[in-house]
Amino acid sequence: MNASLSKSARACAAFALCAGVAGVSVDVSAAWPERPIRIIVTSQPGGGSDTTFRVLAPKLTEYLGQQVVVENRAGVSGNIGAEAVVRAAPDGYTLGTLFSSHTSNVAVMKNVPFDLVRDFTPITNAVTMPNLLTSHPSVPAKTLKELIAFAKTRPGQMQYATSGVGANAHLSMVLLLNMTGLSMVHVPYRSTPSATTDVIAGHVPLMMANIVVSVPHVRSNRLRAYGVTSAQRSSGAPDLPTIIEMGLPGYVAVQWYSLVGPAGLPRDIVMKIHAAMLRGLADPAVKKRLNDDGAETTPNATPEEFGAFLKSEMAKWGKVV
Repeated sequence: MNASLSKSARACAAFALCAGVAGVSVDVSAAWPERPIRIIVTSQPGGGSDTTFRVLAPKLTEYLGQQVVVENRAGVSGNIGAEAVVRAAPDGYTLGTLFSSHTSNVAVMKNVPFDLVRDFTPITNAVTMPNLLTSHPSVPAKTLKELIAFAKTRPGQMQYATSGVGANAHLSMVLLLNMTGLSMVHVPYRSTPSATTDVIAGHVPLMMANIVVSVPHVRSNRLRAYGVTSAQRSSGAPDLPTIIEMGLPGYVAVQWYSLVGPAGLPRDIVMKIHAAMLRGLADPAVKKRLNDDGAETTPNATPEEFGAFLKSEMAKWGKVV
């Protein structure tokens, strides 16, 4: 060893050498987090996952002791942002959101640049929410029954907007059309907010979108609501009936938003994040804010439970597609 090394330097070098020989590793994740954490939200600002995690971010910052920053990377039904998560280092400083459309993308798209099971570390689901079928107020039909009758006299003429081809909202609408025998033209957008903007402007008459984005516009009378897509009414919008109640038995389709990390995220970091998520989702103020928007907080008891849920959703929507 070089004689110019200080005594302390020689001691550190010797420790490192011995640790390598003995197969001992230093747990660098024990001190995590030591710098800000980034959550890549795979939707545009104003989308359901964006709204959910911007509400949660201050609580996660509080519980984890480092600032949690939300970064939007939208596009290709959430695949652009998800791929950025896959490429990130598995050190806990870059996390990401998955939503329901990610589990149908595999069946809808020819080239998905990642594998939901292999390329992500599941952490937990955050919220579940129904979609809401709405229209511009100029549409003469005021109920679902009237809308179905109105559309049947115009086969293949009415248009409906969604956040994209193969998105959960799109598949939810396809399910409704199949069950009612209706024929409409799909107008896909890059995101829910952009679709909403055009429906409010009257460029497209109908829209299927998550309730978080749609309800505020229903409250302000810029959109007319026909029914939520869950089996029960939403606790955040109990005045809105379900599509089942409006005369379509057996119709159910919901969205969800979750948190994941890149593959290989150390277990202790996963559990720290999981615990912070559960605390955040149980916080009364957070819960009320999300419920008021129509979202139900539905965290998983364990990361493994969420991983199993992802697999079941892939199988379910694969069959629908």
